[in-house]
Amino acid sequence: MNKPLTVACPTCAAQVEWTANNPYRPFCCERCKLIDLGAWAAEEHAIPGDDLEDELFSGDLEGRRH
Repeated sequence: MNKPLTVACPTCAAQVEWTANNPYRPFCCERCKLIDLGAWAAEEHAIPGDDLEDELFSGDLEGRRH
C-alpha cells in the first residue's frame, strides 16, 4: 500500500495529506484557505508579469464602449 503524498500547508506549513478526503488541499483547514484568499484580495500576493510586454499589447485592445 502506498503512503499518501504529504505537502506543507502554504499558510501555516502544517503537514497535509494530499487525498480526496481533504477538501481544503493544499491547505490544512478552511481557516488557512480563507487567510490565503484574503491575502490575494488585499493584493499581498501577485503573479509577476512583464511591464514592457503589457504596455505593448495594451494598445491592441479596443476601448470601452458605454
